[in-house]
Amino acid sequence: MISKGSLSSLLLAGALFALPTCTRAGQPAGHVSGEYIESRTADVYTGPCFANSEVNLTGQEAVLAWHVDKGNWANVPLDGLSVAAVVRANATLGDAFSNPLPAKAVLIVDQRASAAQREALVSFAQAQAGKLLSTVVATEALPIRFTVDGSKHGVASLQVGDLAQINTRAIMDTDEICHNEDVYYEPLVSHLTHAMPAVASRSSYSGNHLGSTWNESNRRSAFVGTFAF
Repeated sequence: MISKGSLSSLLLAGALFALPTCTRAGQPAGHVSGEYIESRTADVYTGPCFANSEVNLTGQEAVLAWHVDKGNWANVPLDGLSVAAVVRANATLGDAFSNPLPAKAVLIVDQRASAAQREALVSFAQAQAGKLLSTVVATEALPIRFTVDGSKHGVASLQVGDLAQINTRAIMDTDEICHNEDVYYEPLVSHLTHAMPAVASRSSYSGNHLGSTWNESNRRSAFVGTFAF
C-alpha cells in the first residue's frame, strides 16, 4: 500500500487555500457518488530530488474528470453522466510556496445531458475544485467516455471528444527514480473517498482556449479514485 508521508501533508496544508473543504452557505446541495480521474503535467508520485527539478517549470496544467454513478445535484439527477475540466494555473499545482491563481479553466459537460443537467454538472465540478475552476474561459458539450477497470489496479481511461485524454496504469517498482517516492502532491479536489496515484501512460489536451496544449506519456502524474458528496 502506498502511504502518504509527512512531506505530503505539509505541502497539502500549504495548498488548501485553493480547495473547498465544505459546502458554502447558499451553495446548491446534493448527494452524488462515482469515479474520479486526474492527470497533471508534473509527477504527483515522486521524491524531492525529482519534484524540485520541476517546480515552476512544469505542472501548471491538469485534466480532471468525474463520472457520476448515482445521485443528484441541486435536485437534478445526474446518474451516468460525466463532467471534465482542463486547467492552466499560474504556477505548479500543489506547490506550497507558489500561488497557482489566477487559473483558467475549460469545462466540458456530457453531451447527453439536458440543459438543466449541464448547469448542474458545472456547479458540481466547481464545488469540488474551488478557485481552480472559478475562471471558466469556455464550456463545451462533448461525448465523454470514462471507464475504470476494477480487475486491474490503477487502470482507467478518459476520452473527452477529441479534446482531452487520460489513460492510466498501476505504478511499478521500475517507475521509481529517487527510490524514496511518495505522494508528493495531493489530488486537486475535495470529497474523494479514495485516491491512488497512477502512471498516466497518456495524457493530452489539444484545445485552443488555454494558450497551451500537451501530449505526454508515462508520467507518474495521475490519480484514480472515487468520490461521495
